[in-house]
Amino acid sequence: MSPKRTVAQLAVAQAFGQTFAGMILATTALVGTMLASDKSLATLPHALGWVSVAACAIPASQLMRRLGRRAGFMIGALIGIVGALIAAYGIYIGSFWTFAAGTITLGGFNAINLLYRFAAAETAPPGWRAKAISYVLAGSLVAGIIGPMIATHTKDAFAVPFAGTYLTLVALPVLMILTLAFTPLAPPAAAATRRAGRSLAEIARQPKFIVAVLAGMFGWAVMSLMMTATPLAMIDCGFHFSDAAFVVQWHILGMYAPSFFTGWLIGRFGLSRIMLLGALAQFGCVAAALAGIEVWNFWLANVLVGVGWNFLFVTGTALLTETHTADERAKVQGFNDFVIFGVVATTAFTSGWVQNNFGWETVNWSVIPLILAVIAAALWIGSKRPAPAPAE
Repeated sequence: MSPKRTVAQLAVAQAFGQTFAGMILATTALVGTMLASDKSLATLPHALGWVSVAACAIPASQLMRRLGRRAGFMIGALIGIVGALIAAYGIYIGSFWTFAAGTITLGGFNAINLLYRFAAAETAPPGWRAKAISYVLAGSLVAGIIGPMIATHTKDAFAVPFAGTYLTLVALPVLMILTLAFTPLAPPAAAATRRAGRSLAEIARQPKFIVAVLAGMFGWAVMSLMMTATPLAMIDCGFHFSDAAFVVQWHILGMYAPSFFTGWLIGRFGLSRIMLLGALAQFGCVAAALAGIEVWNFWLANVLVGVGWNFLFVTGTALLTETHTADERAKVQGFNDFVIFGVVATTAFTSGWVQNNFGWETVNWSVIPLILAVIAAALWIGSKRPAPAPAE
């Protein structure tokens, strides 16, 4: 089983999954605004989707442990099909809560889809893990190119706006299943080898674990607060949906384009320095957003928050793989994603509430404490890790 072949095919499947996610990202808040009688609830379906991700994180990891990565990912794709159909039906009949039920179902799909990075890390030898994680995320770059574009062109395919977008989503999990059918993945471990390992409390006391979770949690939280509010803020400023879709497209490019070199940067400069760079990029996002409300301000802010997220998510994931054994993998990965996406669920809803009640500037000021916490964590773990060996 060639690790590079497996990583490449995981990257293709991830690309389909993230195109799916990119279309949802570009449209959910706007569909919520269209369907909600109380506009302060516009981002509730988006938030409920993340609540579902958090709730499904531990069961998804345990599903993988019992059935293996291939079967688990295929089940996730089937959940995505069901969720897209429910959401499309909710839009068609004009039901806010049916649409919300669809986003909750799609949270199960996303919870499983987020485990591709761990599958890549398990396939790769230890010295290549950061690159493998990074390359699988790089497969999502296609999402930044075609996801919002598909959303824009399918928005008015039916009489009810966005119904066609969610029906189009159904095709993407089908392509994921076809890709996974030919991806060489290890079978699930035999029951006799599934030992409990250390307790989660013992694992969680490690400095590496604390910083890994913090980087992922706050990196996602800052991005969620900023990105969820962006389409709403742009529409409030008088821009069109096509402008918002353009910004979302570049945001997703910012998220995934760095993946072609993030792994190399980690190998060259070390995890803590790239983690610090990610936090500084997100700080630059705030500076760009507060500088004005032109399209270029939204564009630059969303590119920078995406780049920062990439550096923090890859470094956090790579650091997490250093904290557990194979026997402890499922519970550590599940708990990590439960914590991260529980926070993301909170920020996704809070973002819409803050935007609607206090405005775009307040959204930006609210993320600064989170960024400062990541900077402190990066400096702390950097003081405990040896410097990387010079690249040959």
